[in-house]
Amino acid sequence: MTAAAASVGVPVPPPPGRVGRVGRTLRHYLPAVVVFVAGIGLWELLIRIFEVRAFILPAPSAIAAALVDNWGAGRWPLFQSAQTTLFEAVGGLVIGTLVGVVIAFAVARWANARDAVLPFAVAANAIPIIAIAPIFNAWFGVTNPVSKMMIAALLVFFPVMINVTRGLTAVEPAAVELMRSYAASEWTILRKLRLPNALPFFLTALKVATTLSLIGAIVGEYFGGSSTVIGRVVVQSASALRFDVTWAAILLAAITGITFYLVIVALERILIPWHASVRGEEPG
Repeated sequence: MTAAAASVGVPVPPPPGRVGRVGRTLRHYLPAVVVFVAGIGLWELLIRIFEVRAFILPAPSAIAAALVDNWGAGRWPLFQSAQTTLFEAVGGLVIGTLVGVVIAFAVARWANARDAVLPFAVAANAIPIIAIAPIFNAWFGVTNPVSKMMIAALLVFFPVMINVTRGLTAVEPAAVELMRSYAASEWTILRKLRLPNALPFFLTALKVATTLSLIGAIVGEYFGGSSTVIGRVVVQSASALRFDVTWAAILLAAITGITFYLVIVALERILIPWHASVRGEEPG
């Protein structure tokens, strides 16, 4: 019937599975889009009705205009600032992830390493980032992007280390015993059992770490650095009472963080399409 319809030019509807997926996607995202648009519209309306001063809360239209006006030039070039801050965040993410993964492998492999390293890891995670940022700026240089990378790396290290450690150790004991019964070496068990089990934990940690690295870079910029970074734009524009620019910089930082997060989500779909979290199923 479908082939006959197509032969006479009658449109053939798409397969039900594709329509079902599109419908589920729309149902999933449409409420959030509606709430977002309605919230922005209400914000704009209330600002105009009550004539709220810009230094208290600028209107969304003013924020959008400031974003466009300062995108590539002017006193606060937002696009260049976002690029520099993203570079610092990515550097911190790489450093923190590498150190976290190495420590996680050591902790998962040797009990003595676990007892020696975990207290220091918890202590490092408990340090307020505002307290450590001026020290890192003094160590590495205020204008040196490495100081911001190290602040971001400190935030990234703990979630990566904890999640990878859990992924390497939280394997089914029966699976380990089965592989050992076949005389599998520890390297084989690591490669074929522990690493695949740890990969979803690692990608979950990265999704958390992306936003943390951006937060760490921006907080480090508050205490000094180049003027073309998001943190300094926020501080300087707020000091100049240009709160529309301040909110534009905050908006750009949020968009950068969301984009950073979505990159990891896309990577997760490529690397572990078999996992329940990617297929939208309940684990177990």
